[in-house]
Amino acid sequence: MRPTVYHIPICPFCQRLEILLELKGLAHAVNFEVVDVTVPRSPHILQLTGGTTALPVMEIEPGVGLKESLRLMHVIEERFPDPHVQRLDSVERAAEARLVALEPGFVAAGYRLVMNRDPARRDDLVAEYLDGYVALDALLREFSRGSGPWLFDRFGWAETVFTPFFQRFVFVAYYEGVDLPAD
Repeated sequence: MRPTVYHIPICPFCQRLEILLELKGLAHAVNFEVVDVTVPRSPHILQLTGGTTALPVMEIEPGVGLKESLRLMHVIEERFPDPHVQRLDSVERAAEARLVALEPGFVAAGYRLVMNRDPARRDDLVAEYLDGYVALDALLREFSRGSGPWLFDRFGWAETVFTPFFQRFVFVAYYEGVDLPAD
């Protein structure tokens, strides 16, 4: 049975899975079912998610679901190991893990800034948002070894995790007037 992923195509967490499968040349290996966000979740999806509305959720066998995009990425990487997207070298994989560990705080800072309605908090939220980029930049500089724009020699695991959010956070410049420093 091919796994089925219930998703929302514009959701950055869902997009991670699509990116990963494309990198592996396996877009066909998983069935994607679009979830209509304008109606309540179906009983089937609620069963798969344990009653939450969180997506994506992957039905790995009939009635058995797994959720949370990073976990699902690991499942895909293990079930379809060739080609590997996650680094095979343990030191490089540890560097990927360090970068990916920054994701929750980075994403939260970006959304907190955009959703803020308190002008008195804006400067602190801008600083927190920019600090997230500083932390990412520091790790990229430490581990990339001049290999270009990626953590290593190619677009890989960490890039798959962050790319949907880099695309989203373009709106921070537009809506909040916050641009990244040139350096």
